[in-house]
Amino acid sequence: MFIRSERLFLRPGWPEDWSDIMAQVADEAVVRNLEAVPWPYTTDHAREFAAREQDARCPHFLVTLPGADGAAVIGCIGLKPGEGAAELGYWFGRAHWGRGYATEAARAVLTMARTLGHRAIRASHFVDNPASGRVLAKLGFVPTGTMRRTFSPCRGEFVPAAEMVADLGASCDCDGMDDPANTRRAA
Repeated sequence: MFIRSERLFLRPGWPEDWSDIMAQVADEAVVRNLEAVPWPYTTDHAREFAAREQDARCPHFLVTLPGADGAAVIGCIGLKPGEGAAELGYWFGRAHWGRGYATEAARAVLTMARTLGHRAIRASHFVDNPASGRVLAKLGFVPTGTMRRTFSPCRGEFVPAAEMVADLGASCDCDGMDDPANTRRAA
């Protein structure tokens, strides 16, 4: 499955992508905000992640930025099965923060999730990472009122995380998410 948005191209990872993944995620500033990524991040971790099989209902994508030299990997986004609803997760290389890429990529994935029949998507963010919380809020996620302590391998400790949910069955613009001009899906 492939997704094209205004500036980004989301595609599955391939085994040969391991070095591009490594270049973006093997950064303590990135990994400290992630709950499922080991630290230190090694080439073996990158190779395993690049070769990971897809789940048809909960796919994951490398986020690429097309340009004159091809499409550079700038991050990753996807769904994973969760309790009661699939969960959205993402990361972007530090050089790509603050440019709206996370919001754009997540909007595209939520549109795809709705097409796949998901009615709700959950997400969480460490409370000391408010930028991720703002991304989720822009997409229509609302706090569930649940705060949980999640282990951060990079920090070596449990960190409070705020849980949020997006109702994909509700009719809401979700910052343009329902506008077909904003997200085009290619197969």
